[in-house]
Amino acid sequence: MSLKQNQSKVETSQRSGNLFVVSAPSGAGKSSLIKALLAEHSTATAPLQVAVSHTTRNPRPGEENGVHYHFVAHQVFEDMIVQNGFFEHAKVFDNYYGTSRQAIENTLEQGIDVFLDIDWQGARQVKAQYPAAHTIFILPPSITELERRLQGRGQDSAEVIAKRMSEAQSEMSHVDEFDYVLINDNFTQTLTEFYSVVVDKRLTQAAQKQAHANLIVELLT
Repeated sequence: MSLKQNQSKVETSQRSGNLFVVSAPSGAGKSSLIKALLAEHSTATAPLQVAVSHTTRNPRPGEENGVHYHFVAHQVFEDMIVQNGFFEHAKVFDNYYGTSRQAIENTLEQGIDVFLDIDWQGARQVKAQYPAAHTIFILPPSITELERRLQGRGQDSAEVIAKRMSEAQSEMSHVDEFDYVLINDNFTQTLTEFYSVVVDKRLTQAAQKQAHANLIVELLT
């Protein structure tokens, strides 16, 4: 029996979801890994979901409210800050970006595992406010490979790539703040390791007692 089949067999909708915070330098493959994880392993009995952030910037062509972002007015966002409505937030140039506390907590209560795709600073904020969050940092196999991947995108100028490379080393210096570290050399292998972290958190004693409370009582009676 495969890991996925075994997990589907034991999961129930009674458990609370886990919050996973995933960070990485640009080009390490973070977003691709999260997307692949959801595509391959999200099921009706063990659902996975990426958190949808709030922002004050205007939607770009093709973006949908509630799908790509929750688009809100500046005043609404600032009111949420005052009300401690975000696990993390930041202002980038003239616009705010943040992760809604209520939206995440409501999703977790439904038994859905939630993934936050944010930088190390956001991860630090989330962990401080929600210690139960599980933090994961994705590393490239080498600096040379990271630069090759950034160049391979064909989206950025040499100047932008140089800036991203400089930022990457600064970001990677915070790797020791994270619970798990995955080195994305072979994508398939890293995806398997990523899913293993998710399964590990579902199979802790506390999670199993919550998900299978009646069975455990029956077995011990």
